[in-house]
Amino acid sequence: MAAPALLRALRTLRPPALAAVSSRLPAPDSVLPPACCAPSPVSGTLPVRTLLLSAASCAGHNKWSKVKNIKGPKDEARGRMFMKFGMMIRIAVKEGGSNPDLNLNLAQILEQCRSKNMPKASVDAAIKSAEKSKPATQHMFEARGPGGCLLLIEVLTDNSSRTHQEVKRLLTKNGGMLSDGARHSFNRRGVVLVPGHNVSTERALELAIEAGAEDVLETEDEDEKPLLQFICDMTELNKVRVSLEKLGMQISSAGSEFVPHNHSSLDQEQLDAASTLIEALTDYPDVVRVWDNIQAHS
Repeated sequence: MAAPALLRALRTLRPPALAAVSSRLPAPDSVLPPACCAPSPVSGTLPVRTLLLSAASCAGHNKWSKVKNIKGPKDEARGRMFMKFGMMIRIAVKEGGSNPDLNLNLAQILEQCRSKNMPKASVDAAIKSAEKSKPATQHMFEARGPGGCLLLIEVLTDNSSRTHQEVKRLLTKNGGMLSDGARHSFNRRGVVLVPGHNVSTERALELAIEAGAEDVLETEDEDEKPLLQFICDMTELNKVRVSLEKLGMQISSAGSEFVPHNHSSLDQEQLDAASTLIEALTDYPDVVRVWDNIQAHS
């Protein structure tokens, strides 16, 4: 089972450790590769704090959630979120077809749509539109933002030159720039999200070990409700998801994310500037998702 050090951690862990440092959990029966600190379906990464012992290197992430939330009326934010889901459906259909039984990525996106109460009619329309849509290309822009934070900007466009120029303009206007190499600070990981209310720190750790996850992180959704992110290798995503369901957990979503393994620590002024930049990028219709490696000062 778990290593002795981890079992000691489970016995000695106390609630203050919610603001703890990133560390890694071994799977029950195997040694898994190193994991990372994490990330969210539409706007990229959500701020996280690792639920383990040690100094508080990730403690400031909760402040980032308050800064990063989309400003403006809820209905407007909801409409923007549904539009981004439609783009994700389009990408998934393009890559693997319109049958979710045969396209795992599409099935996972549809589950996210249901968890966010996207109307079924809108989901069906998005799938049909994806089947008939004109050819589009998918790109990932690497960028650097305020305070040296790193961004991955996923786009879907029918005019690559136009999108490149607009993303570059938005970055320049808001204190950022295109920067090759940013992707090296992220790993593609499987992420399973479950509601975090009424789940103690000790229980979250136990669930991660029993389900075979590499890491468990605390975050919040757009309504500031607690969530737990279970991080795993992409090949283990379905196994971890099924294991958590068998352990009685309700699954909010499961899919792939770009998870940062190097973080940029920002002060409040830099956080405000980064939030403005990410909102500007997210508002651009060609942008599907934005991932960041931001960590707020404690």
